[in-house]
Amino acid sequence: MLSFRKPARRDRSDQETYKVSRWTPVIKDVMEILILDHFTTRLLSSCCKMSDLMSEGITIVEDLYKNREPVPEMKAIYFMAPTAKCVDALINDFKLKPKYRAAYVFFTDYCPDDIFDKMKKNCGKHIKVCKEINISFLPLEAQVFTCDNPEAFKKIYTPNSRDKDQTLEMIADQIVTLCATLEEYPGVRYKKDSDLNYGKKLAELVDNKLARHYDLDDNSKKKGKTQAQLLIVDRAMDPVSPILHELTYQAMAYDLIPIKDNTYEYKLKDGSKKEALLNEEDQLWVKLRHMHIAEVTGQIPKLVKEISASRGEKKQTDEKISVGALSQLMKKMPGFRKQMAQKTVHLCLAEDLMSHYQTNVEKLCKAEQDLAIGADAEGQKVKDPMRTLLPVLLHPHDTTDKIRAVLLYIFSLNGGYFSFLVMQRFGNI
Repeated sequence: MLSFRKPARRDRSDQETYKVSRWTPVIKDVMEILILDHFTTRLLSSCCKMSDLMSEGITIVEDLYKNREPVPEMKAIYFMAPTAKCVDALINDFKLKPKYRAAYVFFTDYCPDDIFDKMKKNCGKHIKVCKEINISFLPLEAQVFTCDNPEAFKKIYTPNSRDKDQTLEMIADQIVTLCATLEEYPGVRYKKDSDLNYGKKLAELVDNKLARHYDLDDNSKKKGKTQAQLLIVDRAMDPVSPILHELTYQAMAYDLIPIKDNTYEYKLKDGSKKEALLNEEDQLWVKLRHMHIAEVTGQIPKLVKEISASRGEKKQTDEKISVGALSQLMKKMPGFRKQMAQKTVHLCLAEDLMSHYQTNVEKLCKAEQDLAIGADAEGQKVKDPMRTLLPVLLHPHDTTDKIRAVLLYIFSLNGGYFSFLVMQRFGNI
């Protein structure tokens, strides 16, 4: 469950600006309506379920931008980004006839004074709590987050882009909220580049914004720098890695299988289709996702055998495990059907990935590695990269795979900085 028990920058309850204090529950009654914008919807979806919200007294979740039925006898929690669009939507809810009894507003980040003043002027009397909390990023895994800005690369590095400074400011703000959530005040380091100074700009922005954050946070125990170090690098440091076919379980799945919104659709032997959500709730996915595919294909049958053996079904699992065999085992072991269903998902996914690998990816990987390293598997230098590239272009591979091979060929000839310029032209790869 997502916790709001983190240091906030400012508590703006009662429409005044105060030095910040640690969050304490201020909503005494059971709150039943939660109103989210697009970003906070994704944020909550990434780390909690509806059942988690219901356990906290939330029974209705609404979209901030959609028309909503008034419920004047109830209070509403607004969890949203501190943008003019979000605040305008909040103001509209109370402009003529208030839709709710009161509003409890929680911003994901620092709210600019002009936006705050506009909110205060137009609906201040309806706002009982206004807090800025530090969670302007998406947690994808226990140790992985994203700023959810796929266009940032293009906006920063495209020549004559007008969004460079704004994008860097936004990313810096998001990084600061991450540091604040972790209660860290890190030293900030960046890779020095004689041609491009975006890393330096971002590092300076982050360092200045961190200093400002901890100056505002009166109760913070992290006034001085902590031992943590924040390293800021850009794709120029390693343009090759995103082009290569990765052979770890998670990377292969998202590269080779059409997985949308973390949902994997698979087909059983009887022809029926099923869907599985690949997220933190799937413990087997969490355990296997960063393993090499060779390790995964060895792990899954072992796990299935362990379950079968515990039910006296060891004999049937001595043979090679298949989806059909798993189906039969599930019928005989009703107490383990849920566990077996998860194993079936990953057996199907592993088999699907291995099918792709053996059909196309294996040959591609060999050519890609030779071009990326500049030497073959025996350690012999690749003297003519075109001889490595040509078989890939002549083979009926997918067009995207051929483009990836061509990029690696260009990188092998021109190296570092020119490779990065090529990536700029292609945008997000």
